[in-house]
Amino acid sequence: MVVDDEALVRSGFELILSAADDIDVVATTAGAEAVETVRREAPDVVLLDIRMPDVDGLTVLGRLRALAEPPVVAMLTTFDADEYILTALRSGAAGFLLKDTEPDQLAQLVRTLAAGGVVMSPKASRAVWQSHPGAAAVGDEEAARVGRLTDREREVLVLIAEGLSNADIGTRIHLSAGTVKDHVSAILTKLRVGGRVQAALLAQRAGLLDERQRRSGSGR
Repeated sequence: MVVDDEALVRSGFELILSAADDIDVVATTAGAEAVETVRREAPDVVLLDIRMPDVDGLTVLGRLRALAEPPVVAMLTTFDADEYILTALRSGAAGFLLKDTEPDQLAQLVRTLAAGGVVMSPKASRAVWQSHPGAAAVGDEEAARVGRLTDREREVLVLIAEGLSNADIGTRIHLSAGTVKDHVSAILTKLRVGGRVQAALLAQRAGLLDERQRRSGSGR
């Protein structure tokens, strides 16, 4: 389901996503009708505009998260340093998409959300944290939590932050789905976070993705 105040945006997303054989767009709507439409249509994934004139996306997100069986919600925004993204992620959004996402990537990102993955590009995430410098520093306690992770758990955490679902993580590092699930549970417990998005944010702030990129760049 696509929620946006601009009919052209809704139509564009619907057209692109409907072209995928495994994705059904059950509804598109503006913000005011979003919660009632979700109750009626019960979508698995909601793409929600973060800035709407009739009702803002954060308010809609809060109402959706309060439902008995809330859908997975990813925020839509026009620029990667949107000041509201950080609040949305901390409030339970499963990530965010830029509205100028390439059409051939959009369906795959929705599949990632449906599979329980996180949609949050490293570049955009860094922009979010750089726009909130007071929130970017990893405290001693958080650093200690990250330090308690095993090498394998750190590897899994980086893949979570890259947006992979448990199944995709298992395929990438040759582990069973059950083993990956156990690792994810241990990571969330050790980091004392409520979900994959919060774990991904902490990984970003702790520099784990930058560390991985440096290693890849040096051929290690």
